[in-house]
Amino acid sequence: MEQAAGGVWGGGESTGAGSVRARGAGGVEESRERLFRLGAAALTDPELLHVVWGPGQRAPGALELAGSLLSRSGGLKALVQEEPLALSLLPGVGPVKAAQVLAALELGRRAQRSVERRPRLRTPKEIHAYLAPGLGGLRREVFHVLCFNARNVLVHDARVAEGTMNACPVDPREVFAAALTARATAIVLAHNHPSGDPEPSVQDMGLTRHLVSGGQLLNIKVLDHVVVGDGSYVSMVERGLLPDGERETRRGWTAAGGG
Repeated sequence: MEQAAGGVWGGGESTGAGSVRARGAGGVEESRERLFRLGAAALTDPELLHVVWGPGQRAPGALELAGSLLSRSGGLKALVQEEPLALSLLPGVGPVKAAQVLAALELGRRAQRSVERRPRLRTPKEIHAYLAPGLGGLRREVFHVLCFNARNVLVHDARVAEGTMNACPVDPREVFAAALTARATAIVLAHNHPSGDPEPSVQDMGLTRHLVSGGQLLNIKVLDHVVVGDGSYVSMVERGLLPDGERETRRGWTAAGGG
C-alpha cells in the first residue's frame, strides 16, 4: 500500500485552491456565504470541509483544523481511504466529524458513477469508467461480478468478496450465484489493487482461468477480467491473458451473450 504523503499533524500548508492562512480563520457562515456567492468550486478543500462540519464548528481554529487534517492525510484522495475509527481518533476530529467527512466524500464518489441504472458497456475502457469511482480509492481489495444480458446491458453489479490491502479470497460459487440470479448470459470480472498498480498477479490470472472454466460448464461467458488501479486499469482480454479457447469469442470485447 502506498503511503499517503503529507506533513505532521497541525503543520504544513493546506491542500486545494489557496491556503488556510491566506483565507483567515473565518466562521462557517463566511464559507457558506462564499459558496452561495461564487459557487462551491470557488472554495478551498479546507473551506469545503468546514462547511460539511456545520454550524457547530464556530470555534477559532476550526478552519485550520480542516487544513491540518488534509495536510496530514495527503489531500482528499488519500483522506477517502482513511479508516473511520482511525480518523475519529485524530486530535480535534472525533466520531461525528469523521463520519461527516467520510459520508461527504462517499457522496462525491457516487455522484461520479453512471446516471444510467442499467448502462450499456461495450469495452474495457467503459468498464473502467463505470468502476473507477467506486473502486479507485478503496483501502481493501474487493471483487465484483458485472452481469450482462445479450444486448450488452449491465443487469446486475454484485460485490461478491472483500479482502485485505493485498488479497481477496473469492469463492467461485458466489461468482456464479450472482450471474445465475441475474440470468446473465455473460459476465465481466473486476477487482481493485489498493496499491494503485493494476498489473495482474499470478493469483489473479490463476483465478481467472478457474472462473472461465466454470463459466463454460454453465454456458456463461467470462468476457474479461478488469483490474482497477489508481487512474488506470488492465484488461486481461486486451493483454491476451484469457485462456486461448476463449479469446476469439471476445475479439472486440462485446457482451453478445447468445453469440
